[in-house]
Amino acid sequence: MKTWHKVAIGVGAAALAGGIVLFSINQANKGVVTVQTAKVAKVDSLVSQVTASGEVKPFTYTNITAQGFGRITDILVKEGDHIKKGDKLLLQDNVQASADVQAQDAAINSTESGIQAADASYKATEADLVTQQANLEKAKLDYDRGVGLYKDGLIAKQDFDQRKTAYDAAVATVDAARARMLAQKAQLDEVRSQLAQGKAQLVHTRDILSKTTYISPINGIVSYLPVRMGEYVVPGIQNATGSFLMTLSDMSTVTSEVKVDETDIVNVKIGQDADVTIDAVPGKVFKGKVTEIGSQAVLRTSGLATTQTTTSNQEAKDFKVVVTLENPPDNLRPGLSTTAKIKTAERKNVVAVPIQALAVRSRKDLEEAAKNAKKDGNVTLAAPPPAAAGDPKKDEVQGVFVVNGKKALFRPVETGISGVTDIEVTKGLQPGDEIVVGSYKALRTLKPEASIKVDNSAPKKTDDSQ
Repeated sequence: MKTWHKVAIGVGAAALAGGIVLFSINQANKGVVTVQTAKVAKVDSLVSQVTASGEVKPFTYTNITAQGFGRITDILVKEGDHIKKGDKLLLQDNVQASADVQAQDAAINSTESGIQAADASYKATEADLVTQQANLEKAKLDYDRGVGLYKDGLIAKQDFDQRKTAYDAAVATVDAARARMLAQKAQLDEVRSQLAQGKAQLVHTRDILSKTTYISPINGIVSYLPVRMGEYVVPGIQNATGSFLMTLSDMSTVTSEVKVDETDIVNVKIGQDADVTIDAVPGKVFKGKVTEIGSQAVLRTSGLATTQTTTSNQEAKDFKVVVTLENPPDNLRPGLSTTAKIKTAERKNVVAVPIQALAVRSRKDLEEAAKNAKKDGNVTLAAPPPAAAGDPKKDEVQGVFVVNGKKALFRPVETGISGVTDIEVTKGLQPGDEIVVGSYKALRTLKPEASIKVDNSAPKKTDDSQ
């Protein structure tokens, strides 16, 4: 046999042997899933929190709107100014209002003079009535005396008739004087009523005049000032709002008003602690507490409350939550973007696993895996107790994959609160258990009782130059 024949046979035999080895290795690794694992351990503290974004808002603020028709004649403040309650903010044209007040003042003065004249006339008629009553009393005495004398025949009938006529005239004069006094009293009451009406009208005109000078109702800052001197403003009528002049904000108590997703709002409670960050103040975290929780859902895109819409839809909804800051900085301004992390629950010294380690498998898959394990003669921890017949809540089981030798066994667990990266396990695991934590693809497709290969080496860095 020639030498090259021998070489060719040797090479072929070596290639065949290599192929057999590779085939054996491939068959041995067929169905083996490469995973990353970690040991179950207790954590000192696990915090569940809800994160929401919003903006800085003062606890107390007011929008100043026009109180009457007119032109702005002077603006006494500018945006950012610190103001106190009672400070003047803005002046409006007051020529007509001032004229009305002056005219009403003059009318009141005239009415008061009329009251003095009417009062003097009333007192004069009252004195005249007293005089006429005295004359009546004298005439009555003369008449009564004349009646007696006439009966005794001591006076003539003519004299008696004169006395009677004088008495009747005195009675009529007293009645006329009394009537004049009542008329003067009615006139005096009328003038007094006119004075009261004039004073009420003066209050009205002075109120209109006062509304041409805008006064700050609170302490704070001028946070928004959109108007300019010379502009005309109008008050609100019926459903139309008046001209908007400015916003005043009391920044002594500052809040972060955020929108919390409807799936998280059930966990938020009044008094819960929150950490608030403000985009304009980087690197600082401000402490706060939840002081208000909205009861009405708000549509995420439009910002309208659900009660303001007439059509139903499945759009995502949020709820307003107000977090009051404990020590806000002095340089905050309304409208600054904020992010609030609200602590909804906290557990101490609990068993926790990475959230991505949780998996959900159907009960059917678990039962099949348990049967296959029994056929192979293996003892499995995978299959949970069978669910009651017709119980739809038990169709899927939540659990983790526990490493048992070279296999991954699915173990059902009960969970508690969720943190940022970890979740509390209340039942099903013990510290020291080794569980599968990655990769995401492996966890998504991993089957109970599957063969695994543990590879916890650090991922290779990609070469950016390639």
